[in-house]
This record gives sequence, C-alpha cells and structure tokens, in this order.
Amino acid sequence: MAGSKSSDERDWDAEMAKIDRQIAATSPEKLAQVAGPQPAVERKALPAGKPAGGTVRQHKPMAAWARLVLGLALGVGMLFWPYPARCGPWLGLYLIGVTVLAAGGVWAAVWTWRHRTPRAHVLALLLILEGLVLAGLQILPKTGYARPDAGHPATWSCS
Repeated sequence: MAGSKSSDERDWDAEMAKIDRQIAATSPEKLAQVAGPQPAVERKALPAGKPAGGTVRQHKPMAAWARLVLGLALGVGMLFWPYPARCGPWLGLYLIGVTVLAAGGVWAAVWTWRHRTPRAHVLALLLILEGLVLAGLQILPKTGYARPDAGHPATWSCS
C-alpha cells in the first residue's frame, strides 16, 4: 500500500506541470484580459535591510530617553520627599507620587522596549521597582503584612 495511490490522492506534480504548460501557452495579453484591469500602483523602493510587506517603524531612542529622564527625576525626588509620609494627607500625597513614579516607569519601559534601547529599558524597570518598594514600605505595615515601627506606623490617619 505504501507504493500504490488511492483514488482520493492526486498527483500534484502532474497537476502543477499541466497548469504550467497552460500558462506558458497563453499570451501575456490574454492573461491581462482574464485578470481584468489593474490599477496603476507606484512602487517605492525599500531601504536595504527592511522587510518587504511589513511596516517600517522608526526608532526614536532620544524620545525614549527623554521619558526615562522624566521618570528618573521623579524617582530621585521621591527619595528626598520633604514632608512626613507616616499618616494623614501627606501620606496620601506621597502614595499618589509613588503611583505616578511607577506609572512613569511603565510608560518609559514601553517606549524603551518599542524603540530598542536596552540600557534605558533596564533603568525603566528599576523605576517601576523603586515605585513598588516605596509604596510597599508605607502600605504593608498598615495592612498587617509587615511589622510597624516608628517610621511606618500601622495607622492610616494621624491621631
């Protein structure tokens, strides 16, 4: 059975050879009539090394670095937060700042990934980590997952 073919199987090599002979026997004018009128398309030459058919994305490393510098400035600023962030409204503002820091890190990470800047991408991931650590230092003692101390009390509001 390995050498014999059933009635359902086709000899594709013979079929393709038959089609090739029909195309070769047909004139180009007749093929154009069968295909119908084709709109004139202006073809642009692609730069060397670019994929033909995919979109060509421009890399903007300076834009990615600019977003990262904004996040780094906020990250350094959050380390030197001038107000007491133990409880009350200053804690709320601090947590908003930390949230903006983590969101800025995500924003920078997306841009650095898209625009192929690996060193900047690592720094953006560190910004996200910094935001999570700073938020965790304040939130975890208040929710009971970490031991409270004088700098990080277990209460949200000041008494």
